[in-house]
Amino acid sequence: MAYREVAMVDVKEVLRLWMAGVARKRIAAQLGLDPKTVRRYVRTAMRAGLRPSDDEATLTDERVAVVLVALKAVPTRPHGAAWVDCVRHEATISAYLKQGVRLTKIRKLLRRQGVDLPYATLRRFAIAACGFGRTAPTVPVADCGPGEEVQVDTGWMTLLAPDADGRRRRFRAWIFTAVYSRYRFVYPCFGETTASAIEACEAAWAFFGGVFRVLIPDNTKAIVATADPLQPHVVAAFREYTQARGFHVDPTRVRHPRDKARVERSVPSVREDCFGGEVLRDLTASRTHAVTWCRDDYGGHIHTRTQRRPREHFEAEEQAHLRPAPTEPYDIPLWSTPRVARDHFAQVAKALYTLPTRFIGQTLTARADRALVRFYHHGALIKVHPRQPPGGKAIDRSDFPPEKTAYALRDVAFLQRQAAEQGVAIGRLAQALLDGPLPWTRMRQVYALLGLVRRFGAARVEAVCADAVAVELFDVHRLKRMLVHARAPESGPAPAAVPPARYLRPVAQYALRPVSGAPEGGAA
Repeated sequence: MAYREVAMVDVKEVLRLWMAGVARKRIAAQLGLDPKTVRRYVRTAMRAGLRPSDDEATLTDERVAVVLVALKAVPTRPHGAAWVDCVRHEATISAYLKQGVRLTKIRKLLRRQGVDLPYATLRRFAIAACGFGRTAPTVPVADCGPGEEVQVDTGWMTLLAPDADGRRRRFRAWIFTAVYSRYRFVYPCFGETTASAIEACEAAWAFFGGVFRVLIPDNTKAIVATADPLQPHVVAAFREYTQARGFHVDPTRVRHPRDKARVERSVPSVREDCFGGEVLRDLTASRTHAVTWCRDDYGGHIHTRTQRRPREHFEAEEQAHLRPAPTEPYDIPLWSTPRVARDHFAQVAKALYTLPTRFIGQTLTARADRALVRFYHHGALIKVHPRQPPGGKAIDRSDFPPEKTAYALRDVAFLQRQAAEQGVAIGRLAQALLDGPLPWTRMRQVYALLGLVRRFGAARVEAVCADAVAVELFDVHRLKRMLVHARAPESGPAPAAVPPARYLRPVAQYALRPVSGAPEGGAA
């Protein structure tokens, strides 16, 4: 049976008139109540110890509160047999609930033991006796001081207006909310990347007029590389940015929205109130609209929690406590982990950079800004190159092996010097081979000439090259055949004298004798 709920003042007035001797029906007519309601109040007061003959001074607030509690008590009825069975198996039900077993499964397990319970009764008992379905009580986190914390969240917004091809693009937004004043800043972007996070922070510091001491993001991959409740690892590029701007990052735990409750429901609010129904042509127009909305619309309405306008609250009490805003734009670095290929090149932002031979096959850490590209190996700086545009190359000759550098870089002067060191004639032949409009096309011939020096020795090649240069023979293949077929000079003792022949006749036995003083080739 439902009754009208009456306030404490009405109950006290009914009892005061009753103790003054006024009839119940007259009390009901005077106060606009049902006579049965007045009778129920009077009976409850009599059970609480009040009498019509008592003095009105005895009707204190404490005694009226006792009557009011008795009136609001819900009448109970005895539990049935199913509830008794639940009480008998309370320990079993509690043990199953601690293990995470569902109530429907618990009911099946009890049925196997011969206990058939209605699901409704089992659920009421689990809620009343075992704490099932009750969330743990929470304690609100105390607000920080002015200028200390700003919480950031990101989410999808609406679609931009159709472009020239009729396509519409959806954009995201970084949402910054000052914990102390609840002042808010919205920065639309297309991608949730580390670069866009840094751009959003830079725009937020310009909007707030300073830098907060602590930034509280969720575990977005743009800021947090590895989520951990105790020691989260921040992305290297963003960690470097925090060091440059002088603030700390305190990421929330995974799937713990209460860690940043001030902004957890801000994404639907911004999407519907800021961008809902707006016609925005591009990202620039959406950013301009977001700033206007944050300052004039959201910043000008009274916040339900602080009961103050966020913009006035921020400018009056919080803005003066911020760190100074940056005066120069931040050079956003690009961090990557390139692998050094066999050709000594590592690729960073679609450009190639040389590394020494000992790092071939290893994965390095590269940091590229607008001016330089730095390469690190196990945290140590090993190479610095000037930044190149996409498709460009930065080459350091000292990174290549000396024996391969000349050919790779078409250094004909190096080859000519190397040949001249082996001999004068070899140098002259190499110079003759390289003399022409396209000298790098004949570098292989000089390499072949130096190979002959290593095979036959500099002295033999020098002698043959002297003869070749004298007759203007500039063919390395013929030079090689000359070295292969020529008899090598023999070294050792001089050969012994040949004994005279056995049948050698003396000169007197010859009929014609040479005449002294006669011309050569003349008759005797």
